[in-house]
Amino acid sequence: MAKKRGGGLQQALKAAKQSQQQQGGPAAKRQKTTHHQPNNSNATAAHKPKPKPATPQPRQHVEPTIPFSPKDAILLIGEGDLSFAASLASPTTPFDKSDTDDSDDNDDDKEDNQPDKDKNNNKTGRVYGHGCTNLTATVLESSPEELLAKYPHAQQNIDKILSSKKNKILYGIDARKFAPFVKKSSKPREPPTVGAMDRIIFNFPHVGGKSTDVNRQVRYNQELLVDFFKRVVHSLAPGGSIIVTLFEGEPYTLWNIRDLARHSGLHVERSFRFQAEAYPGYRHARTLGVVKTKDGGVSGTGWKGEERAARSYVFMRKEEVSNLVTNVKRKKKKRKAGEESSSEEEEVVDHDNGYN
Repeated sequence: MAKKRGGGLQQALKAAKQSQQQQGGPAAKRQKTTHHQPNNSNATAAHKPKPKPATPQPRQHVEPTIPFSPKDAILLIGEGDLSFAASLASPTTPFDKSDTDDSDDNDDDKEDNQPDKDKNNNKTGRVYGHGCTNLTATVLESSPEELLAKYPHAQQNIDKILSSKKNKILYGIDARKFAPFVKKSSKPREPPTVGAMDRIIFNFPHVGGKSTDVNRQVRYNQELLVDFFKRVVHSLAPGGSIIVTLFEGEPYTLWNIRDLARHSGLHVERSFRFQAEAYPGYRHARTLGVVKTKDGGVSGTGWKGEERAARSYVFMRKEEVSNLVTNVKRKKKKRKAGEESSSEEEEVVDHDNGYN
């Protein structure tokens, strides 16, 4: 049994490494090619017109994408100081557009099957609140005492989460080894038990440590994600999704998260820019805990990860993504033929996408 699991891990890592090599590998090993141009006369260079300064482009506002609804059964893995979970559990709060990063969203990673409208992506900009009442937040630390020793400010987050009776916090949950969250199936064609979670979120997974060996860090984090994907699919409800958020740029792009998930039967349904300001109170938590001063206090000058560009990847079971693509294409064809009204089509597409 161990050999079989190890073989799957090696296969996933091999595929990811091949993809990494096609992209050029780590930045430290990439070779730059300099093309030498013939040296023209100085007179020609002197009369060369100076380029005009670039005209600043107007800033375009991008509304945050919220990939869940308050009624969803949500599982949060590796929650750190629980500030993200506390934001999800908090009541509805006003959302200020002026606080958002208005840089253009990168649409390169979006799939062609993207629905025309996401009901949970609030387009009015008036209110952003989550008020999630079926939330299970998990942390690696074995007890509240160990968590508070690492993140002294976490007590207020614990209180917010547990303010709803159905929300809970589980300690000592390893993303690579946790038991599946399942429920009894109510449909005859399904197995006796199915995954219980509509949305499973793992924000900024990282093994921790301060190694300067990029290749070693990449491999360790790839192993973490491979084990996580294999484990988490058993907790995923039919039609549910797994959302993993990573920082953009190297070394995170070298992890090749798409390839790692594919070996567990998962496929990227879409990706979008993660905007931390859409989650009031959320602060990025270091895997190693807060930065402390020499006298043991908490440093206020630590690195703020929530200010760094990040992207969320939404994974679904491969067959469910295929069905989603087919349904979206069918609805678009019907729309062009005038067989359905616009409002009816949007309702069906949203339902197929799994967001209520």
